[in-house]
Amino acid sequence: MSELPLTRNKMSREREAEIRTSVQSAMEVPGPPTKARLATQSDAQRLYDFLKDPDIHGPIYSLPRPLNMQTVGDFIAQKLEAREKGEGLLFLRFNEEREVIGYSDYEIWPEWGTGDLGGALRKDQQGKGVGLRGLITSFTWMFEALKLEMIFATGALDNVRTSRMMDAVGMIHQGEVTSQRPDGTKRQSNVWEISRTAWFDRHADQTPKS
Repeated sequence: MSELPLTRNKMSREREAEIRTSVQSAMEVPGPPTKARLATQSDAQRLYDFLKDPDIHGPIYSLPRPLNMQTVGDFIAQKLEAREKGEGLLFLRFNEEREVIGYSDYEIWPEWGTGDLGGALRKDQQGKGVGLRGLITSFTWMFEALKLEMIFATGALDNVRTSRMMDAVGMIHQGEVTSQRPDGTKRQSNVWEISRTAWFDRHADQTPKS
């Protein structure tokens, strides 16, 4: 991940501190499809049950390998540590049966004012524009609640769905980078970026609070 973020505009100490505090205080993310809350260790089994589907975890390079209860618990612990530093967040979405139907993994670089969003939705939650609306809501939340200046995202070269969604919301394709999984294996990924100003210029209905 040393190649990322591509765009690096150094934040002032005050702005960096503001971003870290915002990450540390974040508790939930709005939907659709449902509100998401912070993941805790008590969620490890339900998150594992969600992630063990190969169609979900297979394309996502940032998930632990091998994938089992121990590594999922470690993943949650790492994200909680990152939150304490103001550098990361892990949120889960649930249905009425308390099953995990989606997760959002935020990696934050406060010194650059930049964040990355990864995650997945269960298949029965996809379609009808839910994923696209959720992505717009999440990116807007990152700019507003986390006070970021830039967002980037990556996707496997053969991940057509991600590419279409990034293009649809106005993310700007910046080329390819080499992404490294936690187990050390690597893959080529597409990378997209968008600035705070460009986001709200395109999504005028998403009025920034500040």
